[in-house]
Amino acid sequence: MLMQAEVDEADKAIIEILKRDARKSFTDIAKQLNLSEGAVRRRVKNLVDRGVIKSFTIELAKDYNVMAVTFVSVTPSVPTPEVADKLVKINGVDEVYEITGARDVMAIISVPSMSHLNKVIEEIRNVQGVNETNTSIVLRMIKKSSL
Repeated sequence: MLMQAEVDEADKAIIEILKRDARKSFTDIAKQLNLSEGAVRRRVKNLVDRGVIKSFTIELAKDYNVMAVTFVSVTPSVPTPEVADKLVKINGVDEVYEITGARDVMAIISVPSMSHLNKVIEEIRNVQGVNETNTSIVLRMIKKSSL
């Protein structure tokens, strides 16, 4: 397990910059932090090698994707983790959470269109052990600022 002490202030600053813009060049980061380009390159490589940074991703414009949250009730005769493991493998399902409350599982879906969303929901409903689904479409996402 990674110890927090292994990430120093310079590493934290680099991470924050990359969280805002993963395409930022090492040269630009170096100038911003008053470090050499080589030092930034080594630090980023080290953060990746140690698993602190898992991936560099892109964020699509909100109008590109349809996002939804599907709440799933699982049949008592089928173990919830078994259903959750099947759901996460469905193309279009980004994340799956086992939850408490009226439903057993929550799936976060991101697809390019409503017709794709319908297909994903239908695929979820066809998973053995899924008893009922309830889907809400995300109208707007507000992210916590990383300042």
